[in-house]
Amino acid sequence: MSFDETYFSTHTYADINFRKYTMYWWSNRFYAMLARRAGKRGGRLLEIGCGLGHLVGQLEDTFKTFGMDVNHWAVDQSRAVAPRSGLQTASAQDLPFAHSVFNVVIIKHIVEHLPDPAKAIREIGRVTEKDGTLILSTPNLESRLKPWKGERWIGYQDPTHISMKPPREWLSMIRAAGFELQRVFSDGFWDVPYIRFVPRFLQKLLFGSLGGLQAVSGWVFLPMTWGESIMVIARKS
Repeated sequence: MSFDETYFSTHTYADINFRKYTMYWWSNRFYAMLARRAGKRGGRLLEIGCGLGHLVGQLEDTFKTFGMDVNHWAVDQSRAVAPRSGLQTASAQDLPFAHSVFNVVIIKHIVEHLPDPAKAIREIGRVTEKDGTLILSTPNLESRLKPWKGERWIGYQDPTHISMKPPREWLSMIRAAGFELQRVFSDGFWDVPYIRFVPRFLQKLLFGSLGGLQAVSGWVFLPMTWGESIMVIARKS
């Protein structure tokens, strides 16, 4: 499967019209909060795999923003959403930037799509300045509720997830790229339903409340195994 318009209309970005209160909107708001807290105002920020531009567009008021994606169509769409950002089509495994030029780099649910994610993370280390911040997320093979879903688990539903790895491997790659881990946490249990015959809305309240609180408040508190994604904040040494 290629990352074309069809992909963006059937997977994470199923709501291309970007209605404000989708889970996707809350997710981007949370990442924006993390970036503003970790980075310096006026610094250069790069989002790798910027998709339709909604996250990098939120950050234009704080950073000098740059976005890239492998999909020409997505980059074209993102220009209306992030008009002040430097946007281009490029590969995460071969970043078209000089050494040590970014204060913040965000790579949100991209590494699992790459044939060589270790190379991409090394490239991030190369372009991140000393004391700069990496914010990374990817499906969490050690999610406590993953066994409840089995083959129906969300991380297995996208055929382009070709590099699914346990958290220890991702953390090892990040350290090897010259980063020191600051926070390792998760995004909560949102892949409902987990239990048969229990109404979906009740399961959202039961399982999703802590992740929702974290996303709304910006307060990072969920342990690494308490969610469908592993999330990492790391500082370039």
